[in-house]
Amino acid sequence: MEYRHLGRSGLVISEIAYGNWLTHGSQVEADAATACVRAALDLGITTFDTADVYAATRAESVLGDALKGERREGLEIFTKVYWPTGPGRNDRGLSRKHIMESIEGSLRRLRTDYVDLYQAHRYDVATPLEETMEAFADIVHSGKALYIGVSEWPAEQIRRAHALARELHITLVSNQPQYNALWRVIEGEVVPTCEELGMGQVVFSPIAQGVLTGKYEPGRRPPQGSRATDDKGGADMIARWMRDEVLEAVQRLKPLAAEAGLSLAQLAVAWVLQNANVSAAIIGASRPEQVEENAKASGVVLEADLTARIEEVLEPVAVTDPKRVHDNVPQRRP
Repeated sequence: MEYRHLGRSGLVISEIAYGNWLTHGSQVEADAATACVRAALDLGITTFDTADVYAATRAESVLGDALKGERREGLEIFTKVYWPTGPGRNDRGLSRKHIMESIEGSLRRLRTDYVDLYQAHRYDVATPLEETMEAFADIVHSGKALYIGVSEWPAEQIRRAHALARELHITLVSNQPQYNALWRVIEGEVVPTCEELGMGQVVFSPIAQGVLTGKYEPGRRPPQGSRATDDKGGADMIARWMRDEVLEAVQRLKPLAAEAGLSLAQLAVAWVLQNANVSAAIIGASRPEQVEENAKASGVVLEADLTARIEEVLEPVAVTDPKRVHDNVPQRRP
């Protein structure tokens, strides 16, 4: 396993992070989830990403249980706040009330006194940014979080938040966007802004919810039990890629992966890690062998010619418009 700094901060994290967005507490039983976490640890993965909303808070509890007994100083635990975690009007968003209550719940479920990175899961158009950042500053100054990050924020909002963070003497170190060889919308504005500000990307969906593994074939129904057939497992997100022209392009990557001595999944994760502004790629898994497979992308260096050929194959179907970053910014509080 290779390790990188999180942006220009002093925090070192594993360049492959383990995330439990669609698995722990929902698709995967606790024993299987623990087995995946143990496999990650055995492979040198020290960075674990979750969120209070995943599986209606159960994902944090499962991760906390799975990491019980591990040396806390040897781990980097990330979680997030924004989406609804209860029925009340204030059980959501980035108000001071919700942030302060949410960090306590996350720490309790994760069985820890602090998280290494506390992230704003989306931008909250209904709360003044000053209120949000002041609440985050109080959490950092109290020692309940060491660093602050955001997730799926456009460049202009990142810049404003970073300026406020400096005024409040806290460090905004990262953004967590969706990023893969098919969805490249952060490259135009978000990445240059974060490079300027010293922030790194902790990216999710590096294999495009499984599409970049090549298991979905054009003209064929998705395999039974795959994510594309699971309404609770991200089928709505994967639907954008379930078109023959996309699936055909992915199949054309197979000889390029073979040339590099990689599986398609490893090629996809390695492609993401070639971006110097990416601090880590988050992988998910329902079985330990999936963790082992994807972790092999760590340390892989793709030759410039191979990278160019990958991008040439996917160019007709890849999304690069920087305005599409706003696709994932809610226009009102959930």
